[in-house]
Amino acid sequence: MTAHQSADQPEDAYAHGPEASFAVVAIAASAGGVHGVAVLLEALGPELPVPVLLVQHLDPRHRTVIAEVLGRRTGLTVKLAEQDEPALPGTVYIAPPDRHLLVDAKGMLTLSSSALVHFVRPSADLLFESVAGAYGHRAIACVLTGTGRDGAMGVDAVKSRGGTVIAQDPRSAEFRGMPEAAVGTGAVDFVLPLEEIAAVIRGLVEDKRQ
Repeated sequence: MTAHQSADQPEDAYAHGPEASFAVVAIAASAGGVHGVAVLLEALGPELPVPVLLVQHLDPRHRTVIAEVLGRRTGLTVKLAEQDEPALPGTVYIAPPDRHLLVDAKGMLTLSSSALVHFVRPSADLLFESVAGAYGHRAIACVLTGTGRDGAMGVDAVKSRGGTVIAQDPRSAEFRGMPEAAVGTGAVDFVLPLEEIAAVIRGLVEDKRQ
């Protein structure tokens, strides 16, 4: 499947000027996600002009080495998110195991131990909803491989605030539950094979600098 744009996608998604100034990329993945995220980050290149916030469902019973694993695949800085740190361009912030990751309008990160959402913590829905509230039309949300429906409510929130939503083509996903649920909301602007997602993200975030 090639990229498709929903009928209600803002016409200025690729327009020049401050109204098209994307400021953050939020990514959600679950089963099969470490590989999928690694492929995406590697293709994004080392100089992304916005921060990346990542929810990857992880087993909270074990110490995670996901930052080290992903850091070997990309020139971007990759780290576990910390409480009250600013989200800086060119850095990938990963929700720690068993902590929700949120961001406020000033770009400050918050970690929360509040209740599980749809049986998971961290929750893509909570991340996407906080990104929608903090960044509005300047947000990009991306749903990759995974089981379940986490992220579907969140992409609706991003779309309702004028943001842009990307989903991995479920047919190319190792586990199609999460991207299929996202596509089913009608809020997805681009449905793409994994290998094509980075180019679209780069095109969106770099367009304002042309």
